[in-house]
Amino acid sequence: MRKIALALAVLTAILLPALHAAPAHATQFHTWASHNGNDANPCTLALPCATLTQALSQTVDGGVATCLDSGQFGQYTVTISVIIDCTGTVATPDSASGMICAPGITVNAPGSVVTLRGLIAANWARCLTASGILIQAASAVYIEDCVIENWLQKGILDQRTTGLTKLVIKNTIVRNNGSAGIVAGAAPKGLVVLENVQSVGNVFGIAIATGNNVVISHSVMSENSTAGIEADPGADVTVENTKISHNASYGILAQGTVTLANSDISFNSTSIAGSTFSFGNNRLVGNGAGDTPTILSQQ
Repeated sequence: MRKIALALAVLTAILLPALHAAPAHATQFHTWASHNGNDANPCTLALPCATLTQALSQTVDGGVATCLDSGQFGQYTVTISVIIDCTGTVATPDSASGMICAPGITVNAPGSVVTLRGLIAANWARCLTASGILIQAASAVYIEDCVIENWLQKGILDQRTTGLTKLVIKNTIVRNNGSAGIVAGAAPKGLVVLENVQSVGNVFGIAIATGNNVVISHSVMSENSTAGIEADPGADVTVENTKISHNASYGILAQGTVTLANSDISFNSTSIAGSTFSFGNNRLVGNGAGDTPTILSQQ
């Protein structure tokens, strides 16, 4: 009996710390990651972790995760409201051991507001099945000062299934992707704003699904193999102060409603296919055939 009692006492001493240990959970408003960090660290400024996955796991909802330096920070999924800020670094989601065939960055944060800033999402391993940024759920996503390139699928794919979502892309380059550079594919109604965006060398510069309202300004849609801008039936697009040039098939492929203001459409095989509207201050130069926009009165 004494041996049994002793054995039970030893077993209890071993198990008690595990039974009473609190589960790991996010505790910090601001976390940091460094390519020289360690995921065993607490993700503080003094002791940064190595991956953004670990940094996000320690960040409270509504917090900030910052890249301290340039490097590869692993692929990751965002599940909370957060600002990921890698401004001033060369921060990429590629893993050091080579690309796993999954999106570089996945946003799956229902009801949340997510900002991705200063990131490079580059598929150097040329993965066949992935997109650079995949947006599955969030009320609003802001992509600022980023580069998304070389994905065999889409550069940025918004496939949210709830309506009244927002996507804002500013000061960003999306290039050399094997499908559309940007897909505005959220369920109606998706509100999309592109400002100072270059979508170059893709199949479509931007492809816009039914029910999405898109404003494109001060941007470049160039050298895409099918169209600079493609709008499905039921899409509503306004394009202002934008250059649409050197697209192999169409500058604009309009099946939805496309309205143009003060933009240049030049050196495309076909300038415009489909019905569009114009405020009469656009410039069409050096294109092949194309439909003529309907002139609207300026107010």
